[in-house]
Amino acid sequence: MNILRDTPPAPYARLLLAHGAGAPMDSAFMNRVAQGLSEAGIEVWRFEFPYMAARRAGGGKRPPDRQPVLLDTWGELIHQARGDHADGPLFIGGKSMGGRMASLVADKAAVDGWVCLGYPFHPVGKPERPRIEHLHTLRTPSLIVQGSRDALGNRERVADYPLSSHIQIHWLEDGDHDFKPRVRSGFTQDQHLADAVAQVDAFIKRTARNL
Repeated sequence: MNILRDTPPAPYARLLLAHGAGAPMDSAFMNRVAQGLSEAGIEVWRFEFPYMAARRAGGGKRPPDRQPVLLDTWGELIHQARGDHADGPLFIGGKSMGGRMASLVADKAAVDGWVCLGYPFHPVGKPERPRIEHLHTLRTPSLIVQGSRDALGNRERVADYPLSSHIQIHWLEDGDHDFKPRVRSGFTQDQHLADAVAQVDAFIKRTARNL
């Protein structure tokens, strides 16, 4: 498994971070988040699911692996991270699909926390197909950072979901699924990415103190 490690001099926690469905672990979005969190003192491990690794090796634009493969990949990475003899708490998460898959293993893996950057609450244009059943009972401390006009779950729709009390949501005003706002909003994508990094750092620090 290919892993990119962003390691600060004295990390206070480790975050395993998965990519979304369509972009690799070193996309501009993932680079910005990993760099910011590393500068804040978090060791970030980025990795790629098998289909994305195959794309990188010249296998063409393959669709995402089926869910059992994605979940097995998460299990392997968590096992590897725990066998690395690192001190400090372990968090998992990711962008969109990668973060959703992490949420499905978080409780069973007994990690210290879960974060998701743009949770895909439902497919685009299909709000009648929510992906939230397991979020009703999630026990792991959790943070979702979400654009308020995300086409996969905007503020108005998500407000009606019965989510676990362990889940916090931080809204980025006028942000889309990649946290990009419209010009007239007065915000920029860079501001929202910086806010996302700050929120994840604060959540991990706060959660780690309570362990």
